Amino acid sequence: MKKIVKGNAWLKAGLLAICAVVSLSAYALTEKQEAAVAERIKPVGEVCVEGDANCAAVVAVSSGPRSGEDIYNGSCMACHSTGAGGAPKVGDNAAWADRIATGQAALYHSAVNGVAGTGMIAKGGCMSCSDDEIHAAVDYMVENSQ
Repeated sequence: MKKIVKGNAWLKAGLLAICAVVSLSAYALTEKQEAAVAERIKPVGEVCVEGDANCAAVVAVSSGPRSGEDIYNGSCMACHSTGAGGAPKVGDNAAWADRIATGQAALYHSAVNGVAGTGMIAKGGCMSCSDDEIHAAVDYMVENSQ
């Protein structure tokens, strides 16, 4: 009886070893499979430092300051055309009257720095906009809301 049990133990150990070898060989990838995996897990982008010649990033260079209307259409319109977050709608004279009365400097300050406790975030979220471009957008909205 002991011999049968011993024999079964060897058989089990042998089968286990064969299964381990077969399992490990299932994880061996071809070069094509490795390339496909590398493609799927590669970084989405890279960080480049200005002046780094090894960086292949393409940077759009502005041809000059954008107009107030361009900034409005690209960054401000989402809230100032719908009233989202309590933003005064462009063209709503009553909503703009008190704001315009505070003066141009106050409007510029609010637009560039945001207004605490409201939905107005700094630069309306346009971090690529210069202060002058934000000022132009304010001017555009005021001109169309008087």
